[in-house]
Amino acid sequence: MANTSDLGESNPSLQNYAITASAVKLASLGLIICSSLAGNILLSLLVLKDSSLHKTPYYFLLDLCFADIIRSAVCFPFVMISIVNGSVWSYSVISCKIVAFMAVLFCFHIAFLLFCVSVTRYMAIAHHRFYSKRMTLWTCVAVICMVWTLSVAMAFPPVFDVGTYKFISEEEQCIFEHRYVKANDTLGFMLMLAVIVGTTHVVYIKMLCFVYDHRKMKPAQLIPAISQNWTFHGPGATGQAAANWIAGFGRGPTPPTLVGIRQASHNANRRLLVLDEFKMEKRIGKMYYMITLAFLLFWAPYIVSCYVRVFVKESAIPQVYLTAAVWLTFAQAAANPVVCFIFNKELRMRFRACFPCCLTTQTPMEPYCVI
Repeated sequence: MANTSDLGESNPSLQNYAITASAVKLASLGLIICSSLAGNILLSLLVLKDSSLHKTPYYFLLDLCFADIIRSAVCFPFVMISIVNGSVWSYSVISCKIVAFMAVLFCFHIAFLLFCVSVTRYMAIAHHRFYSKRMTLWTCVAVICMVWTLSVAMAFPPVFDVGTYKFISEEEQCIFEHRYVKANDTLGFMLMLAVIVGTTHVVYIKMLCFVYDHRKMKPAQLIPAISQNWTFHGPGATGQAAANWIAGFGRGPTPPTLVGIRQASHNANRRLLVLDEFKMEKRIGKMYYMITLAFLLFWAPYIVSCYVRVFVKESAIPQVYLTAAVWLTFAQAAANPVVCFIFNKELRMRFRACFPCCLTTQTPMEPYCVI
């Protein structure tokens, strides 16, 4: 390595420490890259292969996996090369700006995408009829294109030195140069990221309040209607009985008032359809909130260090803390597939169905009878 020889001439213990630290960094980052690529590729193949997962929330999940795959395959190897070279960027300034642009692009992409997903989750719970009609495949494509456009708009200005991209040796990567606030032009980008993440949590809190309020609703006190041959009249005549007959739950001859209206075929599970959809939407909302929470937890230490460098003049952040904070942002790319499989039962079931070779074989139980 470039710097360890100089350290070794002055102090052999410092050389051993630098070699050990570099080895730990390389091993941990290599594990993160392998885990991220394996997990996100496997999850992407599952969504693409299984037609039952071709739904709105999983289109967004596919885009999230795509971004993490590119980030792990393109940005992280340059960090490993800089570690091998002794915390030195050995390429051109333009290449450093390109790598930094991609790193910031993927950061804002995740933030914007999780915000849009939170809005769609709220719509799926609070305005399900509108959501089911409007959230088609092309709507998802439009939202994803909008997210990428906003991310490019946030990450592109520093290429022209509006918030300079620079190689930061303490972080082993090309990223924003976080200077003191009087000489800083990256504060706006950091504030925007904080606002997006905070607004996303506000939307989820609003959705949680909506679900809690509707769980506490008291049943309506209805006045019974008067029936004469399916002709309902009186204060309680809401038309529900006729609607039930049209839905396929009525028996006997056609009521006189409904002559000419075709009755739907009876389905024993039709009564539970709305409840099952609600449970599914709530389960997917929980999964996405855990992804959002994981994003906040993994990025919070690094964001705190950025604000300290911006607002505290001549601040000295411990190198161990800064390295751990940067590596946590790298680990976030590998955490999303794990969170998805832990908090989404449907993904686990479809994974067992689509990839039975990845599961351990179980010994079949022999049938028995009770004597």
